Amino acid sequence: MIKQQLSQKLLQKLSPQQIQFIKLLQLNTLNFQERVDEELLENPALENGKDEDEIQSEESDDLDYSSDEELDISDYMSDDEGGVQLSGDYNANDEEKEFMPVVYFTSFRERLLEQISGLINSEQDEILADQIVGTLDDDGYLRRPLNSIKNDLLFTQNIQTTTNDLQRVLNLIQGLEPAGIGARDLKECILLQIERRQLSGNNPVYKLAHKIIHEMMDDFSKKHYNRILKKFDISEDYLKEALDFIARLNPKPAQSGEEGAVNKDYIIPDFIVKESYGKLDVSLNSKNAPELKISRSYSETLKSYEASKEKSASQKDAVQYIKQKLDGAKWFIDSVKQRQNTLLMTMNKIVEIQHDFFLSGDETDLKPMILKDIAEAIQMDISTISRVASSKYVETDFGIFLLKDFFTEGITTGSGTEVSNREVKKILKDAIEAENKSKPLTDEALKKILHEKGYPIARRTVAKYREQLNLPVARLRKEL
Repeated sequence: MIKQQLSQKLLQKLSPQQIQFIKLLQLNTLNFQERVDEELLENPALENGKDEDEIQSEESDDLDYSSDEELDISDYMSDDEGGVQLSGDYNANDEEKEFMPVVYFTSFRERLLEQISGLINSEQDEILADQIVGTLDDDGYLRRPLNSIKNDLLFTQNIQTTTNDLQRVLNLIQGLEPAGIGARDLKECILLQIERRQLSGNNPVYKLAHKIIHEMMDDFSKKHYNRILKKFDISEDYLKEALDFIARLNPKPAQSGEEGAVNKDYIIPDFIVKESYGKLDVSLNSKNAPELKISRSYSETLKSYEASKEKSASQKDAVQYIKQKLDGAKWFIDSVKQRQNTLLMTMNKIVEIQHDFFLSGDETDLKPMILKDIAEAIQMDISTISRVASSKYVETDFGIFLLKDFFTEGITTGSGTEVSNREVKKILKDAIEAENKSKPLTDEALKKILHEKGYPIARRTVAKYREQLNLPVARLRKEL
């Protein structure tokens, strides 16, 4: 039986301008620059540059594009030829400061292909080498099975080969620099590096290390050293030498030193906070304040349309297109300006709350602060503050920091004072760094240390903070 029912629902719909603003807000400086360049290419009604006079953009109303209505050309006109100027709220001195976004290094894949070019003797092997090297992950591992690579070659390049041929070429690649490249797993990676060292000399430590990894990898990874001692009937000192040697090997051969897997990026700060005579000055990186304006030629086109007495269908279509582009340009400029203001409002409030830290650079001066604190203070949504904090950096007198690192939970000390959990984490880290590695501190022992210092937190909280610091449990921190 069909029934009609009346119900109410509360729905929130975002306008195209709001969606555009949200997307711009979450971009860091480098990605924001790229997005502005994209828009300049896509929308001919938007231009980058500065007019002789500063021209303020007027808020545009939502427009009806129905063909029955006359176009309101005044929305796009002003006494200054229709230009819309967006100027930045930043220190003029920052314009002179050059931020180098990327420093280029040749990729490890390119270096591998250069090395192997002198070792292969056929076009077929060259194709196989290129396929294998291109399949390597950024840490240098080959995680795709050779049989799958064989199928890739068949389906994408119509090249037939065998897994034996692929293995033969892979063996050549694994003999290249850096040692460990092309390994299928961590065990093979370490063994390849040990075998490379063994070629340089008959060191008994290398031999023991190879036996440990080859025969007892599971016990080694779980630090079951007593089993290793018993298995090989060796002294603790001899085992310690082998373990120290293994610890110096590289588990990610393509991601260190000159063998970096990818181009290395400098961090471009989105904000600059500088102290001057006890006062903190907050500014945006000048890259966040592009000078954008409406195209004069598009404004002139609308003027000529207004002056025209006869308006053909094709002319109306052309003007409709121009109007849409002009709307898009104005919306983009408004979104950029809104992004700029939101960033500055958020950063100013963060600096106000964390004032002591920005003066001292001492983490213990950080105060408990959550996204809600900033959102309520500047009357914005928490999701907006989250987008600002998630990927933005600030340059200070003490280094460059990620904004989200300033947001921490609060902990009440024994004396009733509320402090940031960063202070507790620092004490935990210091205690673990200073511990006796042969008898590392358990979470219970760490809890007692914190209690003695006036931080009455539970053992499970200690474990949570330890994990957030990427520090393993006591058993896995044990050393001989």
